[in-house]
Amino acid sequence: MQVAMTVNGRDVSGDVEPRTLLVHFIRENLRLTGTHVGCETSYCGACTVQVDGRPVKSCTMLAVQADGCVVKTIEGVADGDDLHPVQEGFWERHGLQCGFCTPGMIMSAVSLLEQNASPTEDEIRHGIEGNLCRCTGYHNIVRSIEYAASKLRGEEPAPPDWTLDFEGAS
Repeated sequence: MQVAMTVNGRDVSGDVEPRTLLVHFIRENLRLTGTHVGCETSYCGACTVQVDGRPVKSCTMLAVQADGCVVKTIEGVADGDDLHPVQEGFWERHGLQCGFCTPGMIMSAVSLLEQNASPTEDEIRHGIEGNLCRCTGYHNIVRSIEYAASKLRGEEPAPPDWTLDFEGAS
């Protein structure tokens, strides 16, 4: 089957089998490998992209279902060499460790902040709950998204909240 869509602002098309998942079309046909294949069951969220402005786990969507849609992958988030505030937040607030979940986590966070410019910590945690990170306790991921929200609102992000307490250390 022939599919055509706009991916990261570029019109693309390709011939796919009807059973081809969107994640495989993105990675194999378009060679955009930032979208990760994790569990292929929609559990981990590593494959999260935006389809028509909504976060979608691309391992549960067929490429033919995205025919005619606008798709944004992690490769389309930055503006040239300028990082998106969410990407900057992950850098500045150490929101990643191994990096495997990071593209999907960022895509979910971008979608969240497009819908809610001032999310609470609980709303952030709810907004990323479909994305699993096996390395962190999510604390720095949440702080990264708070940082990005501040930047997107034109505010100066709060200083990092990590401190080392050496009192009583021998």
